[in-house]
Amino acid sequence: MRDSAVHAVRRGLLFAVTATATLSAMAAAPASVSSASSVEAGTRIPFGERYHAVQHGGIVRAANSAITCRTTGGFTPVSPAAASACGAARDSATASNDQYDMFYTDIDKDPNTYNSTRGELDVLAGAEVSYARLYWGGNLRVGEQKPPRDNGRVLIAEPGGAYREVLSDTLIGHRTAGGADAYQASADITPLVRSAGSGMYTVAQINVAMGRTAAGAWGGWTMVVAYERPEDPLRHLAVWDGFETLDDRHRELRVELGKLPTPARGTGSIGIVSYDGDSGVGADSLTVGTGRGNARSIDDSANPAGDVMNSSIADHGSNRIKRQPAYKNTLGYDSDVFDLRKALVPGGDTMNVSFRTGRDSIWLGAFFVAVDARR
Repeated sequence: MRDSAVHAVRRGLLFAVTATATLSAMAAAPASVSSASSVEAGTRIPFGERYHAVQHGGIVRAANSAITCRTTGGFTPVSPAAASACGAARDSATASNDQYDMFYTDIDKDPNTYNSTRGELDVLAGAEVSYARLYWGGNLRVGEQKPPRDNGRVLIAEPGGAYREVLSDTLIGHRTAGGADAYQASADITPLVRSAGSGMYTVAQINVAMGRTAAGAWGGWTMVVAYERPEDPLRHLAVWDGFETLDDRHRELRVELGKLPTPARGTGSIGIVSYDGDSGVGADSLTVGTGRGNARSIDDSANPAGDVMNSSIADHGSNRIKRQPAYKNTLGYDSDVFDLRKALVPGGDTMNVSFRTGRDSIWLGAFFVAVDARR
């Protein structure tokens, strides 16, 4: 497995973790995808390379948010005006999660789960899955305070399958700041995805709080999958993760990816996983440099310049992946894929990625790149 060198790369930052909490409402424990022996958490996890391969192939992902504004449900009735405002917010370019009473999204009709959403993974025909990792996270403190002991556990159902328990296998990011109690966890799910392949995956029981506060309620999940396919271009495939906060105390994060030669007329993409980026707040940006000339700003029609972390799940400017539900505005969760061509300057031999925010507070969890190794 190419992931075997990861722990050395991350300089000992990764530790085996688990969450042993079980849901009292569940009649029987689902099969476990991964397991470990104890829970570890860090308030700050510097970004490090999780996976890197040079092969003919690419990276795809599935994603969805876990919480949204309320039209029904909860413990108090929702007025017709509030329900209408929520419906409009889900398709709005300016709505943010602190403006609404937020409640769990639960689409599976299973009484044993209180949140569940689906996202489609589309692995190309003839491709072999090389590596798959599931990321999930949220805010534990809104109108309620969720216990952190459940951060390292979620449920996942493959296309047409039953739920399996997933336990985090690495250091969990967990930090209290700006009125939020935020975390991100992740787990290697390569065997599951390699066996199940393409289709709609369901992720449930993400530890996330409901309600309304100035910090807002937010949470979601992203499955990142690297694959190998002989007819695809030779590419650098890399997944990086950590847990860093951008706010009024720390407005910029720069991550050096190291040697990554850029061929002439090269193509590529970069995906970002982040939390609590609000649509319409503005003043946040993503730039990519290649060691030659100035770094280039990256944006698209779904993630405009100055507001790239804006509660969207989009690919190259459009909502391509199937999701249930498929709200345009996730109200606090970003899992976006951007076209990198304008940043790939011929002759560049390194790559760096910079995130900046002006007025928004953003929690960064992961990013992944697929860049031509030669043309």
